[in-house]
Amino acid sequence: MKLNSIYGLMSTLLLGIFLSLSAYATDMGKVINLAGKQRMLTQKMTKEALLVAKGIDAAANTENLKKTSALFDKTLKGLLNGDKDLGLDKTEDKAIVEQLNKITALWTPFNESIQKVASGKADKATLKAIAEQNVPLLKAMNAAVQMYAKASGSSLDKGVATTINLAGKQRMLTQKMTKELLLVANGIDVDASKEALAKTVALFEKTLTGLIKGDADLGLTATADKDILAQLEKVKGLWTEYKPVLEKVDVSDAGLKSAAEKNLPLLKEMNAAVKMYEKAAKK
Repeated sequence: MKLNSIYGLMSTLLLGIFLSLSAYATDMGKVINLAGKQRMLTQKMTKEALLVAKGIDAAANTENLKKTSALFDKTLKGLLNGDKDLGLDKTEDKAIVEQLNKITALWTPFNESIQKVASGKADKATLKAIAEQNVPLLKAMNAAVQMYAKASGSSLDKGVATTINLAGKQRMLTQKMTKELLLVANGIDVDASKEALAKTVALFEKTLTGLIKGDADLGLTATADKDILAQLEKVKGLWTEYKPVLEKVDVSDAGLKSAAEKNLPLLKEMNAAVKMYEKAAKK
């Protein structure tokens, strides 16, 4: 009887540990996803500010800019303090909290510039400030994502964490390349922006191919899930349509309108792929 009781107790404890780890893995997948999405939002805000400055769907992009900045702010606070709506727990890791505080310090002046554009003040000085401020914010946010991925440790398979991280980063790249095209169109750091655009296009394509077929350099294995593969093929189809606009650096009115129309479906379908990866991590 004693032996049976011990076995029963051990089974209960092991089941509890298993369920606890499973829940933690699920949470970490969500955290990496949402922290990764923050990278994209830094670029989406910048893109929207530059679209407003060029007078492309200015009213709609002003509203989009307000919503994007509000979401970034809400998510950043949620990562720090927890947010039930977003399904985020308070970050307890001291090193990550320190990094999030650095991000908050960068976010404050960047947000001030963004709100100027949102209130109708898209002057050259404000646009230059946004162009200078968005990259440090992006890099700091990316560092936080890497820290979350590393902190997932045994709770989330390393390959899965890498895949969610890089698939999430693709969302950011859809916005970064559009931003870089618009920087050229607005006459801001033209040569550097063209060079950055070429690199972003190449990285997006390499990562997309890596997600589908695997890439040792990126630490990606080929995706075996048929549903995710079908979603990545959908992304690839949209990318094939958008890529020529970027490669030509087409800053004509028609080119910019095409870029404004094509980048969002690409972002949407890439985001759907990330959610599928996150869901698969829970199985």
